[in-house]
Amino acid sequence: MELSGEIFATRRIIIVGDVVLDGYASGTVERISPEAPVPILHHMSNQEVPGGAANVAMNIAALGGSVGLVGVVGTDEEAKRLETMLTESGIETHFIRSAERPTTSKLRILVSNHQMLRIDREEVSDINPDDEDRVIVAATELLAAADAIILSDYRKGCLTDKVLQELIDAAVAAGVPVFIDPKRKDFRKYRGATYLTPNRSELAAATGMACDGDDSCRLAAEQAIEQTGATILLTRSERGMVLFPPRGQEIWLPTEAKEVFDVSGAGDSVIATFAYALANGTPVAQALRIANCAAGIVIGKAGTATTTQAEIIAVMEREHADVAPANRIADLTSALRLRAEWKAEKLLVGFTNGCFDLLHPGHIALLREAAQECDRLIVGLNSDASVRRLKGASRPVQDENARADVMASIRHVDLVVLFEDDTPQKLIEALRPDFLIKGSDYEIDEIVGADFVMTHGGKVKRVNLKPGHSTTNLVAKSQSQ
Repeated sequence: MELSGEIFATRRIIIVGDVVLDGYASGTVERISPEAPVPILHHMSNQEVPGGAANVAMNIAALGGSVGLVGVVGTDEEAKRLETMLTESGIETHFIRSAERPTTSKLRILVSNHQMLRIDREEVSDINPDDEDRVIVAATELLAAADAIILSDYRKGCLTDKVLQELIDAAVAAGVPVFIDPKRKDFRKYRGATYLTPNRSELAAATGMACDGDDSCRLAAEQAIEQTGATILLTRSERGMVLFPPRGQEIWLPTEAKEVFDVSGAGDSVIATFAYALANGTPVAQALRIANCAAGIVIGKAGTATTTQAEIIAVMEREHADVAPANRIADLTSALRLRAEWKAEKLLVGFTNGCFDLLHPGHIALLREAAQECDRLIVGLNSDASVRRLKGASRPVQDENARADVMASIRHVDLVVLFEDDTPQKLIEALRPDFLIKGSDYEIDEIVGADFVMTHGGKVKRVNLKPGHSTTNLVAKSQSQ
């Protein structure tokens, strides 16, 4: 997928669940109290940020989304402060105020960004029947305009059995995908959800099975799928994450974090980014990579944090740049292996081809447009012998090694494969791309491999080229000077 200034358009996401006010009191410790063997904190600063379901909402808003947030709070000052922060971030709040319970809050005591103590103020029993109905009505009214709904279950009482079932049923009836961050030990209460995003300890607790290795994670996920019918996105901390669908190929990804600073809210970032990417029509494998990247960014920050499109783009483009150009040049055997891996990951693979003798703006426009149609772009490059047969004895100007090296250095390109034939027909038949991309100067029936690609379920895309650019003209002009 070609990354640019934006990877997401604005989508409407509804979030329902346990909202939290996260507090941080920071200071230094230089001595032990004479009154008791405890450290004395020299207080330096306080900070409050939205947590729980409210942090999921903050993550969606940071990605550019439109958010409707439903939750239960108290009639206290904490509720007012939480709502003010959310409103200032552009989040539409639909809070149910209950006189029976406080706004859930967590105060962390930090020394040099390490937690010494956490003080929780909360009521963890189910909300009363009247508040249940108010949550259901508020959320159901918002569903009509939603692209997805996220149920953020922190087991603080908002998502009762009744609330869960009625909202899942309403979303399914409306055709809205349901994403749930689960905390219950009985995942059957989430049946009907589209995706569940447990961590290892949550999946282990729900299934009674250890999740300490790949095989045990798979077995536990299979049980969770049987219980819920949902796709399981399992987060595994330092081991990355893995997607277990009810049918189809598993997708395993290593962690993107270079340094773990604070895991607070990482699960919120995963479900928010994954749901928002899918709501934007992003392929599942690519959405998983984006969510994995977001988690890596967030746990490199202190406290409950969010990430932005710009940060995600910067990291993913840097990772692409870290792949040496030489490693993007492959023979057919290696290309077929990579193609099989990309297919297993459900990545859309595009293909374009040419001599690319002297690169000019027209070539770059073609490659840029081609990359926007797919997750991975393969470029078929005519060998020197092939170019001579097509263009004459004076071509190519640059040999195949030089042309391949230049092509592999272009950020839009993921793989370069040389071919000896006059046309890339055999290469296309071997690679079976999902997209075949050529310039608009070709008609569909003139594009080599078009029939094959369309017959096998792929698409052919003609992209507009920059006018007035031609390698032949460039060569002729240089020879006339």
